[in-house]
This record gives sequence, structure tokens and C-alpha cells, in this order.
Amino acid sequence: MKRIFPYLMIAFGASLWGIIAIFVKGLGEYGFTAMEIVAIRVISAAFFLIMIGLARFRNQLKLKTPVDLRLFAGTGILSIVFFNYCYFTTINQINVSMAVILLYTAPAFVTVMSFLFLKEKVDFRKIGAVAGTIMGCILIAGLTAGDSKITFLGILTGLGSGLGYALYTIFGKFALRKYHPFTVTLYTFLVAAAALIPVTRLWTKAGLFLSADVLLLSIGLGFIPTVLAYFVYTWGLEQTEGSKAAVIATVEPVVAMLLGVSLYGENLGIIQIAGALLILSSVVIVNLPSKRKNTGIISESQKLEH
Repeated sequence: MKRIFPYLMIAFGASLWGIIAIFVKGLGEYGFTAMEIVAIRVISAAFFLIMIGLARFRNQLKLKTPVDLRLFAGTGILSIVFFNYCYFTTINQINVSMAVILLYTAPAFVTVMSFLFLKEKVDFRKIGAVAGTIMGCILIAGLTAGDSKITFLGILTGLGSGLGYALYTIFGKFALRKYHPFTVTLYTFLVAAAALIPVTRLWTKAGLFLSADVLLLSIGLGFIPTVLAYFVYTWGLEQTEGSKAAVIATVEPVVAMLLGVSLYGENLGIIQIAGALLILSSVVIVNLPSKRKNTGIISESQKLEH
């Protein structure tokens, strides 16, 4: 039991990510826009992270220089804000199941961007994973175009969420060279919150937060599929290999699919399932251990992407 416990924690953390639609759809029903829900998530998460930092990570609360805030403009605004906005929009546009599958196009984006910007090598395995991801997207988008629950905007923002998801890995690599993962996470959410508060003007909807349901959904969104999921996943990751953790984390779309079918009455066609399996298989392939030992940097940043 002791040996498999870390794997169970990784699966548990990924499962918490998979239930995020409950909070997103719940807040959407109260009239919050996708960008406002992103703001609620990052502000709530930043609050919890500050409390945890004061309790356990006091040495990781300070930046070495204020100039380093530019590192977190990449992780916080270009990735977290963009990724969450696209993802939450997709959840409200198409099936939850398909939204999370399109999110998992991220490894294909990471492969391409790592080759272009980080000069990482691309082997046949990675090429095959990218090709499988593209084919899966074609099956989901092209052959289900007649499905009223699949919209062009939903497909577009779904792919955007995958791109934003991937951008965290790229920007996160640079930040993690200089800072502890907790510091990166904290300042990512702080910068995102600072950018979104004036943009969304959430204070104009302060009255809605007097509702117990809205307050619980807001707190839950910042804590359960964000802070709690991160810490549970991180604990498991520290006890096992990054490549194995990345594969186990594909339980997230499975949980999202089950949630969509059981809670929201979504139906998945054979073509959609085939496309989903192609994308998930590509994720597994790209994370299979290679002959050369993994540095673990991608896995270190991947756990923060959500």
C-alpha cells in the first residue's frame, strides 16, 4: 500500500482537476462571464497560497529582484489567464468531455514550441504523438460538426486552452531555474489576480457574493481543483517518476467524461470516443520514458499548469 499511495495521490489530484466544470458551470449560472470566473479562481487561489506560504513556506515568499516579476507575466497572464479563459469558455460551449480532451492537446503544443524556442530534439515518438493529436482533433471537430453541442467557437477555444496549458511549461521552465515551485505558483496567481481585478471589475458584482452558493463555489474553485489538487499531485510527484505521473494524470479527462455523462447527460459518439482515445494515447506516448534520463523539469512545471 505504501508503494502505490503516491500513485493514488497523483490520480486523486488529477481527479480534482477533472471536476472543475462543477464550479465553472455553477458560477456561470449566476451570470458570471468566463473571464470573471477566471478572476474568481486566481484571486481565491492566491489567498489560499498566501496563507499556506505564511504557515509553511516563509522562505519562499520573497523574490530575489522585482525585475523577476516579468517571469510571472508569462506564467500568470500569457498562460494561466489565457488558458483558464479559453478552457472555461469551452466548458460552456461544448461537452465537458470534449473540452478536457481538447485541453490535452497541450503536449503536442509543448513538443512543437520546445523544438522552436528551447531547441529540444524531436524524435519519431514525439512526431507520432503530434500526428495522433492532430488526427484526434480532426475526428472530434470535423466529423462531429453536425452535433449541436460542438461549436466552432468551442473547438477554437478548446485548442486555445491546450496552447495556454502548454505555454506554462515553456515559461515555467525559465522560472523554475531560479525559484522554488511554490514561489512560482504563488507569484503566478498573484500576477494573474493583479491583472484581472481591474479588467473584470468584480467589485461591481459584490452583491452576488452575499449568496452562500456563490461564495462556496468561489472558495471551492480556488481551493479544491486548484490549491488542494496542486499539493496532492505535488506530494505524489515527489515520490515517483515524472513520466509515470504524467501518464497517471490522464485520469483527469476520464473523470471529466464520467462527470459530463452522469451529471450533465452528455452523450459521446463513436467518432468522438475514437478522437479522444487518439489524443490520450498521444499523451501517453510522449510521456513514455526514453533511454536518456528525464530532467524532470517539464513534469515540475506541468503540475502547476492547472
